[in-house]
Amino acid sequence: MTTRRDAVHDTLRRSEGFRSAQDVYAEMRLHGAKIGLTTVYRALQALADGGQVDVLRTDEGESVYRACASDVHHHHLVCRRCGHTVEVAGPAVERWAEAVGSEHGFTEITHTVEVFGTCAGCSKG
Repeated sequence: MTTRRDAVHDTLRRSEGFRSAQDVYAEMRLHGAKIGLTTVYRALQALADGGQVDVLRTDEGESVYRACASDVHHHHLVCRRCGHTVEVAGPAVERWAEAVGSEHGFTEITHTVEVFGTCAGCSKG
């Protein structure tokens, strides 16, 4: 991994929840990093391709990133208000995706499932 990619990954590991490339860039620049926004985007894409970060699309279509807490396939439960995220397993989803793919003659099935709601902390307030 490159030094800049490591720095981007470290920034995400210290972050709570999902962050946009612009957020990561701004934080890194605030702490004195000499890095360009394009480099941050490239690093995030490489980290996502390598399975080291999770990527979500917001309702506005923006990609946001988070360092993976797990190296096994998982899904996310995300609070709409504060962004708190929990990694969850979904064995029923896995079976369903394989069955639907197989039923239609598809192989090498992949999928992304994100569940959004309001966390307990935000529900209280």
